[in-house]
Amino acid sequence: MADAHTYSDRYRQGMVTRRSVLGDSHVDRAQSASTDFDRPFQELITESAWGTVWSRPTWTPRERSMVTIALLAALGHDEEVAMHVRATANTGATREDIGEALLHVAIYAGVPAANRAIKIAKHVFEEMDAEKAA
Repeated sequence: MADAHTYSDRYRQGMVTRRSVLGDSHVDRAQSASTDFDRPFQELITESAWGTVWSRPTWTPRERSMVTIALLAALGHDEEVAMHVRATANTGATREDIGEALLHVAIYAGVPAANRAIKIAKHVFEEMDAEKAA
């Protein structure tokens, strides 16, 4: 892994944003699991997705969350849907927001995609509620 001082400003900003959205424990797990094979990918998504797109000031993290969940649901990326539903605890997107986004998925990307994403979101909400109650 490169020394911290060799990372770009965009990468460093991406890491701050990534941690604020996904949480330290998620990012720490991803980093500790990375190998020489996938480390370039982790660096790419930190710099481009998190440092370039998610760090833009035009939309709030809440708005980005809703759009991201809708896009991931439409594309059938179940693991990423679950991860981003969980991240709404940090972005301010509410369960109602997610429900509205998934209604759009049903109309514009298809009922089966929305149905699958709704099941995933419900499961994640149940897990989050159980963790909060514990």
